[in-house]
Amino acid sequence: MTKRSRPAPRAKPSRPRSTPPVAPAGGTTPPSIGEIPIPGASKGHPAIGVGLWALGRWGPEDEARTKATIARAYEHGFRWYDTAEVYGGGRSERLLGEVLERAAGGAPDAYVVTKVSWEHLRPAQVRASLVNSLERLGRASVDLYLVHGPDPHADLAATLGALEALWKEGKVGAIGVSNFSVEELEAAAKGLTEARIAVNQVRYNLLDRDDADPVREYCRTHQILLEAYTPLARGLLHGRYLDRRTPPSEVRQFAHRFFEPERLPELLERARRLRALAREADVPLASIALHWLAKQGAAPVVGMSQPEQVDSNLAAWAVRPPDDVLDRADAIARGDRA
Repeated sequence: MTKRSRPAPRAKPSRPRSTPPVAPAGGTTPPSIGEIPIPGASKGHPAIGVGLWALGRWGPEDEARTKATIARAYEHGFRWYDTAEVYGGGRSERLLGEVLERAAGGAPDAYVVTKVSWEHLRPAQVRASLVNSLERLGRASVDLYLVHGPDPHADLAATLGALEALWKEGKVGAIGVSNFSVEELEAAAKGLTEARIAVNQVRYNLLDRDDADPVREYCRTHQILLEAYTPLARGLLHGRYLDRRTPPSEVRQFAHRFFEPERLPELLERARRLRALAREADVPLASIALHWLAKQGAAPVVGMSQPEQVDSNLAAWAVRPPDDVLDRADAIARGDRA
């Protein structure tokens, strides 16, 4: 790829749309994923994406299933794919790259996001990590490159300076971070002279706002898009585990925040009240969860590891509940009893 000394002139920043265009409840219009413009990037950010953290974690016998999931997602209109170098030691990136390579034209319209590990935040490590990720993905560049998490011992300004150099070379379409506090966002931004932090990916859903609430106002003011991972609360907001079904051990291991014995009963009670609201409104429970996030200005990235999950999540996104239903859901999830 030919290097450029400076990026092309950037369009004036535009405020992200809080709610993408989708069919209203009861409508028959085919679902539209929608896009959110982010400052400093020429490519729109899809309003909902596919999280691939689980793809690459399991045994080799699952490769066919995980590839089928990615392929189905692409065929059904999903374009944003979120992966990372630490997911399966790079296996998730490799699987994604293999599937996209077989798509029409190599899937040039895919919006590929990957992350540099918190263990590789020295400038030379950042570059090496991206080179390795691009090789596994089979792509010349990624649309968005995130710092997976802060390291208290790393110089965040130097890390972001290294990311900006890759942005200027055209290897990175936009720069972002994950799990950053306001203080860490401010420290990281000091390393940028022309680029800007476009995204902060945090854990965020109706039942768990602890990571997002402290940074929401800062990100809104600075036009940093919040990407929301675990938008369905590890399945609780898809209706799983609400009728005495026990979560599998791997879910409990990686979602202990939701399944702590002292916390789970209250979360289940609120999730059941949300399910009752969804039934009253005649919409999927997941529709409420996903569009509540969109109403907050966040873009949900939904974990999918089976092809049928693609269908159910797309169906949920296709139905936008009325604002009054989303407001009632907000109150229920906060624990209001009125």
